[in-house]
Amino acid sequence: MRFTYESPEELTPLLENCDDPRIKDCKFGSYSKAKFISDLVYFNHGSALGVLQTELVEKSYEILSWLVSHGLEFVPIFERQAYKRQGKFYFWGGLTLAARGEGEGLVMSEKRIASSLGVEFRLKRRVKSLETEGGKLVGIRLDNNQTILSKAVVISCGGFESSSELRAEHLGEEWRDVVVRGTSLNRGDGITMARKLNAAMTGSYDQCHAVCMDSSTPEFSGSRIPHQERKHFRKISYPFGIMINSKGRRFVDEGADFRNYTYAQYGREVLRQPGAFAWQIFDGQVRDLLYDDYRQPGATRISASSLDELVRGFPDVNQRNALETIGQYNSATPDSSSFDPTKKDGLGTLGLTVPKSNWALPLVVPPFEAFRVTCGITFTYGGLSIDSDGRVMRSGGSRIPGLFAAGEVVGGLFQFGYPGGAGLTAGAVFGRTAGANAASFSRG
Repeated sequence: MRFTYESPEELTPLLENCDDPRIKDCKFGSYSKAKFISDLVYFNHGSALGVLQTELVEKSYEILSWLVSHGLEFVPIFERQAYKRQGKFYFWGGLTLAARGEGEGLVMSEKRIASSLGVEFRLKRRVKSLETEGGKLVGIRLDNNQTILSKAVVISCGGFESSSELRAEHLGEEWRDVVVRGTSLNRGDGITMARKLNAAMTGSYDQCHAVCMDSSTPEFSGSRIPHQERKHFRKISYPFGIMINSKGRRFVDEGADFRNYTYAQYGREVLRQPGAFAWQIFDGQVRDLLYDDYRQPGATRISASSLDELVRGFPDVNQRNALETIGQYNSATPDSSSFDPTKKDGLGTLGLTVPKSNWALPLVVPPFEAFRVTCGITFTYGGLSIDSDGRVMRSGGSRIPGLFAAGEVVGGLFQFGYPGGAGLTAGAVFGRTAGANAASFSRG
């Protein structure tokens, strides 16, 4: 979860186990409000922050403290956000902590805590509609035609990334058949129901969070693959190698920034390539830096002792161009003694049309490995318009009494990309806001 902190000491109250012997060797650095603002402005393409984005920054540390006060446990992300150097763990990219058990652990912990507070869960029931009487919201109707009466409703059921029709309508026809990383249930139902009450839409409906996924990624809908195993189909260590398309050419700056700032955009770049795939290529120098996802069974992997042998294994790439591209890349890489994965090291290529701005190691040390990737969609950016109290707005600017929203169903938080971990934080910040104000509205 992305949140602001000015010093490592501010992390201590959030840690589940301060006695972990590794803590004393951690270099957490800091992540200031100014940096969070700067990151969001970058993904706004320079536009100033909106009201919701400002709320996200201002309340990001507070929400972590609030979750901890209710029993949530957070741990340092040693495996994916830190590199060990000279006995110290250096954290990078503005991310330091995750819930114990990551996303699944977060959900199960919150469910346990909510249940202990008397919250009732009704699973395997689909909401068909928001119910009104005389234009006033009175509750919801389920798929078994049962009506649950309520003075207030919070919509927090995700965007429309699981609907092939809505993806094609808003993102483009090429998105119809992309891999859906998460649940098959985020079909835009919340948006559709709210629109029937004249809810206002906002945000970048033609933008989304999309990452590089292994070409062998199965359809998760109805799948028996556990959540914790599904993440292994990601392939997001590309900053330490290069990516080539079917023409044998590079097409992005793999080292433009830490993967936290590019991975949600580079899936789209892969989708734009001929055949909607790419090969990620690495050498033996960086093998230990790749995420465990690359070592899982079933990965679409080619391994070879030479680059010639590796490229001959590509069944769907212009091999002559690929060898030429790799040769040009290797010739354009400077002295690698300043390579440092814990920071943007400025180790960039020289004279290439498509540069690599950081971590530009030449591909010279066997074994050489390549992984075939495609595009996987995570969530969409367009959604319902809400105010800072979490109330859903009408098209004319008024509020829909009793209707609140939070999470990825909300539009306007992310415009042309997002810094990793900000989505979970936004869900928590505005989930708390919407829940508190819905409760207040109901009591009133």
